[in-house]
Formats: sequence, C-alpha cells, structure tokens
Amino acid sequence: MQSQDTLYRYLFNDANVRGELVQLQDSFQAILDNNNYPAPIAELIGEMLAATCLLTATLKFEGEVALQLQSEGAVKYIVINGTHDQKVRGVARWDEQLETLPSSFDQLFYKGVLVITITPDKGERYQGMVALDKGSLAACLESYFEQSEQLATRVMLATDLSTDKPRAGGILLQVLPTSSEATQRADRPEFDHLMQLTDTLTSKEMLELPAQDVLYRLYHQETVELFSPQPVQFTCSCSRERSAAALASVDKQELLDIIASDGDIKMNCQYCHAEYRFDAIDVETLHAGGELGPDQGSTAH
Repeated sequence: MQSQDTLYRYLFNDANVRGELVQLQDSFQAILDNNNYPAPIAELIGEMLAATCLLTATLKFEGEVALQLQSEGAVKYIVINGTHDQKVRGVARWDEQLETLPSSFDQLFYKGVLVITITPDKGERYQGMVALDKGSLAACLESYFEQSEQLATRVMLATDLSTDKPRAGGILLQVLPTSSEATQRADRPEFDHLMQLTDTLTSKEMLELPAQDVLYRLYHQETVELFSPQPVQFTCSCSRERSAAALASVDKQELLDIIASDGDIKMNCQYCHAEYRFDAIDVETLHAGGELGPDQGSTAH
C-alpha cells in the first residue's frame, strides 16, 4: 500500500536538473485537526505544507525551514515549520469576523509577504522575502527562487478537501547550480523540456496516483535517478522544558501575581494545543536556578 506522507527526490542525470514530489495526508490532517479552519485557509495550509517539504528537501545541512505568510487582509498569517528530516507542524490565523472568505489567492491578502527562514543547526540563519503579488503561492515561490537564488524553478502545488481525509501535494523542478552564469532558464533548454512535461500533470494525478506512476507518466523517456523516499510526519517540538525556560526570563513577582490570581500559570502551544501548567513552587525553583523534576508542572493534549 502506498504511503500517504512521503517525499521523493529524483535527478535527471542527462539534464543537470533535480526534482521532488511530495504527497501528504496524515500530516496535513493533523494540522487541520488543531483548529476549525475554513476551506480557503485549509487549502492554503495544504499548499504551504507541501511547499515547506519541497524546500526542506533542498537543504544540504541539518536544520529547519519556516514558511510564513503575513498579511493585513483576510489571512493574518500562516506558518509552517519543517526540518531536514521532514518533521512538520503549522498554524494559521485569519480574520474571524468575516462571514465568508475570498476563494482566490490574491484576494486573501492585503500588503502580503512570504517570508522564508532557513535555520541551520550549525551556522547563521538566512531569511528571504517575496511579495504575495502573483496569482498563486507556487508562482510566488518561483519568483523567490528567481530573485534570491537565481535558479530556474517550476513549482506546482495542490490541495483536495473533498474527501474524508484531505490531501496535499507538490512538485518542484529546479536547475542544479553549476555556476552563477548558468542557472537561468534561457541557458537551459533541457529545463524547458522537462518543465513542459511536468506541466502536463493534473492536480488529481499528483494527489492520487502512486509516486512511481506519476514519475513514469511524466518522465518515462528520460533518464531519472530516484532516491530513497523520505517519510513526512507531523511533530511538534514544544515541551515543558521550553515553556519553563521562557518563564525563567519573566520577573518572578509578576509570575507569582498571576498564580495568586489564577491559581497557576497555563502556557498553550499554538501548534498542537498542548497545555503546560506551573505553580508557585515551579516559579521559585526556576528563578533559583533549579530544574523542574518530572513530577512538576503538567502537560495535557
């Protein structure tokens, strides 16, 4: 049986072009389960999730990629985080006062930007930004690669909310950088050829066909090297320890005042809705430089 949350990487040996295909179901559903997202937001989350998986697969180091849409319009923000080993999580906020949301991409945003943050486990963080001034998220990502990376890139993204278990997917085609002068599309007629083949893929095929069938359908006349598939999994990195570290930087008396008023301090993860509770003994321990034992504080999902 085909895995529903898998990323496939492949290489065109005769064209110096790489490709990626991701198909998502359980990880997408896990994010949707954390909030009652309206359909236009859920569709964008699916596309953002697929795009994040595609971008993390391009990393040559261990680390994380974060895609964030920011806007003053109907969509306030959508954030998807993905690691080099395809652990993903995400959250969205929108104008809940609107009775209905626009269905088209460009009408969901006002003064919108896409921020891409790449954070290596070792090394300096890099951040790029591109305006949400195209007709789709895929087109905005292509613009990002053209502006920031100078790499000819084709991105296709799709979401299907019509089934009992929603699906999301994406495909990326990109010239491998060989020199600063040789990465643009005009210099790579073979990229145009592969792009034209890729563009024949329908959203339904991308989401429903087994990955091997997709690749055969598109590239059966090409020399393609397919690498081992990589599973994608929803995982939240929140923890009681991280929440405690945040409390340690807050004035102790301020925390004790909250506990006197509310009984304890509750910290909720916006990604998975885990709840962490801390009492006065926890606060005293933290601000004395101690560590909370396993029986201190509480977590509920």
